[in-house]
Amino acid sequence: MGPIELKSSLHKIVDKISNEELLRTVYDFLELRENSEEGQIWKTLTEDQKKEVYLSYEESEDDQNLTDWDTVKKRSK
Repeated sequence: MGPIELKSSLHKIVDKISNEELLRTVYDFLELRENSEEGQIWKTLTEDQKKEVYLSYEESEDDQNLTDWDTVKKRSK
């Protein structure tokens, strides 16, 4: 999927979200990421937060730990 398709898909997903808290989280993440140099977000994390990121990544390698997209969509309503 190229940049144009990614943007289109992202717009469609965001348009379907009615949960304001989730929208704010996505917005804040994208805004922070857009305005940060590569690696700047990581540098702001505490050691505990970095450990949590690593742990989450490791856990995501096991499909049983993942939540399917339909469940995520239901939670955002």
